[in-house]
Amino acid sequence: MAKRLIPSLNRVLIEKIVPPSKTTAGILLPEKSSQLNSGKVVAVGPGALDKSGNLIPVSVKEGDTVLLPEYGGTQIKLDDKEFHLYRDEDILGTLHD
Repeated sequence: MAKRLIPSLNRVLIEKIVPPSKTTAGILLPEKSSQLNSGKVVAVGPGALDKSGNLIPVSVKEGDTVLLPEYGGTQIKLDDKEFHLYRDEDILGTLHD
């Protein structure tokens, strides 16, 4: 269902990454220690138009892992999955391995 939702203008559809609550050895991790506000880009809009009508493309692409602000975005539920819709300029950066 998320693939069928195409964000408009410079918006980005993101599925937040849930950090593991337990290590492979079975040790429970505290909530705050493993919390990194990141997500995977599921879909992107075509971009926004500037004052002269030129298209400004979105700076991220599908499949990117991005760093998100602590608050913001619009929460959307599709097929029992939770997604968030952010503007391109609200995304803090791209995470690389």
